[in-house]
Amino acid sequence: MAVPAAAMGPSALGQSGQGSMAPWCSVSSGPSRYVLGMQELFRGHSKTREFPAHSAKVHSVAWSCDGRRLASGSFDKTASVFLLEKDRLVKENNYRGHGDSVDQLCWHPSNPDLFVTASGDKTIRIWDVRTTKCIATVNTKGENINICWSPDGQTIAVGNKDDVVTFIDAKTHRSKAEEQFKFEVNEISWNNDNNMFFLTNGNGCINILSYPELKPVQSINAHPSNCICIKFDPMGKYFATGSADALVSLWDVDELVCVRCFSRLDWPVRTLSFSHDGKMLASASEDHFIDIAEVETGDKLWEVQCESPTFTVAWHPKRPLLAFACDDKDGKYDSSREAGTVKLFGLPNDP
Repeated sequence: MAVPAAAMGPSALGQSGQGSMAPWCSVSSGPSRYVLGMQELFRGHSKTREFPAHSAKVHSVAWSCDGRRLASGSFDKTASVFLLEKDRLVKENNYRGHGDSVDQLCWHPSNPDLFVTASGDKTIRIWDVRTTKCIATVNTKGENINICWSPDGQTIAVGNKDDVVTFIDAKTHRSKAEEQFKFEVNEISWNNDNNMFFLTNGNGCINILSYPELKPVQSINAHPSNCICIKFDPMGKYFATGSADALVSLWDVDELVCVRCFSRLDWPVRTLSFSHDGKMLASASEDHFIDIAEVETGDKLWEVQCESPTFTVAWHPKRPLLAFACDDKDGKYDSSREAGTVKLFGLPNDP
């Protein structure tokens, strides 16, 4: 049975061997000009700010395609939307209606006003930020844990805890296809060309289906253990997968071969995000930092310090700003109360 990455604790995944290296890992000599330039930028923009978003754990953050808004989904059954104003997030609205946790959300790939939420209440909801209303509620067969919108904007795919992926027409809001898989489906994604559909699974494999035919194309043995998350870079050159073995592997989209791996995390990799230029990759886990790597070399570019496990990271679509959310507790009053904050790294340091 699939488990949302945000729900996976140390007991669910186990700690990997310290500093494990895959045979295809390579070490480069000396930082590139890009790394040096970005490190210089982050030295002056290394501030992280917190913004109150929810009354419980935040499972998912995502930017609208124009970068003006950030949405977050939470265990408190709501979604929140913030406007990015200069160097801060200003809360615009809270979206209520789901009867259970909002485990994942995503925006329409080209319409900055629409986003969709997946919930354990066996529905997905499409929201319009102009009217602040739910424009569609689509019933599904199970408790939904992952969701993605096709690059052409026409289809929404949603996966549930019973490893069923449903493909929903984004205009008619009706199911177009449904696939029951015999393995644990963790995260789902189209490639940038919209003609392949990728799934990561509990056996450490990446399964690739043709789209829209949904015929199996290939199954890649990517990791020795549970393959948790997958992300495509905006340039269409690479995709990355994160695993319970604490490794991130980078794959050539055309050749479907692993070109390098990143091994600085010690815990299962829950979340990944490529920067807008495709040159940086952020990865996070229960380690108390977010690793930012240069994609082309695998070199460490920066690390963002956190006080607790990180469930979700998302680079801004135009700027080197990273939104993320952790399993923070509101220690000021009650050490067991979840803080429900959204964080933004890459802000200018105070003068």
